[in-house]
Amino acid sequence: MTALTATRLDLAALNAMDRDAFVAAVGPTFENASWIAQAAWSRRPFASVDALHAAMLDVVRQAPEERRLAFLRGHPELAGREAQAGTMTAESTGEQSSAGLDALSREELDEMQHLNRVYRERHGFPFIIAVRRHSRQQIFEALRARAAGSTDVERRTALEQIGLITRGRIDALVGG
Repeated sequence: MTALTATRLDLAALNAMDRDAFVAAVGPTFENASWIAQAAWSRRPFASVDALHAAMLDVVRQAPEERRLAFLRGHPELAGREAQAGTMTAESTGEQSSAGLDALSREELDEMQHLNRVYRERHGFPFIIAVRRHSRQQIFEALRARAAGSTDVERRTALEQIGLITRGRIDALVGG
């Protein structure tokens, strides 16, 4: 079951799930990081969808720096090799498609791949942005600007963007 294809879950039902069911239900909302849902499960019951999302974000924030960095590195590049190979999660595929990143011209794709490489070489993880909140042009502009920024700022910005991405995924999955 994935966040974009699942029937909406009732919060009370989610609170009543055993760990495995909970992780299967909400784990995909945080890209390839079921450890986040595993740790958040022990914080049940959640009074609201806000509380669920906050608990999951807290797990990330409280993780050791190396684990947070590994989490960031586990995200796919925009229109990158995972997209080309069709190996992204269903959530990421839908999000990138919504911004038209699956329909780039050859020139746009070349520029995206170049900018992805520059960003990753500078910061050590892929560029992360809540694509559903941006146009294709805005994504390119943000990638150009953020590639030149401070890595410390980029780590914070990436986590903020993940908060936006995952909130949308959780809202699509869980009803109050």
